[in-house]
Order: sequence, then C-alpha cells, then structure tokens
Amino acid sequence: MTQRADFARVKTTGQAKAGRFVVLSTLADPSLETLRTGFITTKRSGKAHDRSLLRRRFRALVQAHAPEFPEIRRFLVTIARPGAAQATFAELEADWLRQARRLGLLSRPAPNP
Repeated sequence: MTQRADFARVKTTGQAKAGRFVVLSTLADPSLETLRTGFITTKRSGKAHDRSLLRRRFRALVQAHAPEFPEIRRFLVTIARPGAAQATFAELEADWLRQARRLGLLSRPAPNP
C-alpha cells in the first residue's frame, strides 16, 4: 500500500487491535486480488535504522503468516508503537500474532509451547 487514501480508509472503516508493540488494522475488500500490506513506522518508533529494521521484521511476519489467513482479499496495516524497536523479533511476532488472532485473521489456533 502506498496511497494515503487506502491507509485512511482502513483507519476509518476497518478494524484495529492494539498490542504492546504493534497496532494491527485490517479491512476486507472483495475487489482486491491479494493481500495488500502497509507499514507505519513514525519517528516515535526510533531512529532511521530502527524504523528500517522494524519494516523488515514486519514484512517477514506477513510473509510467514499470511498463508494462514482464511481470506486474503484485504488490506492489512501494521503500525509500530514506541518501544517496538527495542523488542526482540520473538516479542514482535508474539504481539503481532496475538492481534491477528483477535482480529480473526488466523484460521488455525496458536500452537502450545
């Protein structure tokens, strides 16, 4: 996603769940061919190299877990919260998955540790 209007539409009409490190927003759109993702990393998230690292980590999370989504015709926006840059990848993944489950994006239950 690169269009400001798409981000605004997800914010106004979509669903969002906030966690400790991320806010995950989604909006189903039957006109889409595939999943459209967007990442928001503001200066409050950290310095430039921290924001780049967060975007790479968010892309890895989407690539790893998007095949589990029962419906991929949707917008998905991941917003980094302050403190996300100091979190480990495992902490980010756990928080991201928790919010995805709360939004009903995952078709399978979490594996037991």
